Amino acid sequence: MATNRLELLKQMVSQDANNSFARYGLAMELANNGELEEGVAEFRTLLERDENYAAAYYHFGQALEKLGDVEQARAVYEKGIDVTTRKGDLHARGEIEAALNLLPV
Repeated sequence: MATNRLELLKQMVSQDANNSFARYGLAMELANNGELEEGVAEFRTLLERDENYAAAYYHFGQALEKLGDVEQARAVYEKGIDVTTRKGDLHARGEIEAALNLLPV
């Protein structure tokens, strides 16, 4: 089933590269399947096209952490805090702040 979902999301993104929801789904699916580099690339593209897609920051940072890129994860979390603060999304901001606070100093 996961492969079908992955292929469907890839098809949706290929049909509309600016579909933030589909690109977010693709990034999540890739990351959840252990394809972290590909997932990170999709998160990066998503946020380049739609920097206000608040939900992506937490999961993008998590994928970067799993790849061992703590400094990039920190930068993503900090940007996510800015975006969620501006949008008034206190729940997402709280999750991102918690992840940021757990990073090694």
